[in-house]
Amino acid sequence: MKRFSLIALPAVLCAVVGGAAFAADPIPIGISIAQSPPGSVVQGTQVKDGVEIIKDMINAKGGVLGRQIKLVYEDNQGIPEKGRAATDKLISKDKVVAIAGGHQSSVCLAEIEVAHRAHVPYVNTNCWSDEVRKKGYPEVFNPANYNTRVSNAMVETMSAMGVKRVVAFAENTDYGIGQAKLIAEIIKTKAPNIDFKYETLDRAGKDFTPAILAQRANPPDMVVNIMLPPAAYILMNQLYEQGVAPSAKTWSYDGAGLADYPDFWQNVKEAGKGMISFGLYHPQMPMPKLGTDVAAEYKKRTKNDPNRLIFQAADSLMMIVAAIEQAKSTEPAALIKTMQTMKVNGARGTFDFSDKPGYTFQQWVDIPYVNYQLTEVNQPVSKSNLIQGPGQKLDVSKLVKGK
Repeated sequence: MKRFSLIALPAVLCAVVGGAAFAADPIPIGISIAQSPPGSVVQGTQVKDGVEIIKDMINAKGGVLGRQIKLVYEDNQGIPEKGRAATDKLISKDKVVAIAGGHQSSVCLAEIEVAHRAHVPYVNTNCWSDEVRKKGYPEVFNPANYNTRVSNAMVETMSAMGVKRVVAFAENTDYGIGQAKLIAEIIKTKAPNIDFKYETLDRAGKDFTPAILAQRANPPDMVVNIMLPPAAYILMNQLYEQGVAPSAKTWSYDGAGLADYPDFWQNVKEAGKGMISFGLYHPQMPMPKLGTDVAAEYKKRTKNDPNRLIFQAADSLMMIVAAIEQAKSTEPAALIKTMQTMKVNGARGTFDFSDKPGYTFQQWVDIPYVNYQLTEVNQPVSKSNLIQGPGQKLDVSKLVKGK
């Protein structure tokens, strides 16, 4: 049986070395994100905002072990080869003690190979592919969401809604293809009455009309979007322009957590009205104090409401700092050993990691999730129709059908 130590925020924020009369060198932590195309720049921006907030909160209280936190950024452009090079640079040249920030699965899969060889802790911020966990690398920790969690939740939603024919459009990445395949497998066992098919689309594509037109003559009951921006927005607009979804016949279901991105409405307009979204954050969810503090600070800095990536990024950095504080060391081996057996009070709740092999290896298994529906154009998530809260059953009666 595991034995855990609970790391509380005040202990981390107030951990300073007594008697030190000089400023020690800052602790370098690597952040690999997409800051330029073809990667999801909007995701990269959100991750950076989240880690910056936590860094500033910690440094304002004296840092950890009497040292300030220094974040070292590398742009991976959402390309696996760039991510591999970025991780190598962060470890070999910048001498970071740990790495976080990964938010696209194909990039994470490349980066964790480098971290594994160097035996440096890697905290996965937002890479959903189960393959990241199945590698079984002791250096890789996953407070992020995972495809099996999403796919199970989405199939339960489809079953509760009573849809009979579902078509998914998945981006041609480890994340998109992996999630689509998982949905298909789970449907076979949990909802065999659903006719499910998926089509793979190029994430760098601009025109998905041929794939959409194939659905127009005989629209399915539901279209599922398993793509990231900007391709996800293009797909949504073209589905709407062709009258496929959302419509009186066809539900639109977002499986990628798009609805709370700050640029969502400016890119989709009418195409977003009526969309159902699987989500990892909703303002009506109960949040710990750290989560409410992070949300308030993000709104203060940006004038926008926070989304799930802000909290996921905050937790990624919080976890590394908590491990440094408990291990009383910045040595990678000590941090890895500490992370494996500790609980952390994060922005989304208290999390720890399973040691079972497979898709739950070093994964926060019980990540809270919600389902909600956007019923008006430009509707903030806080005003959306929450149809399933964390740990609750889907309330089908709350759904509003398109016209």
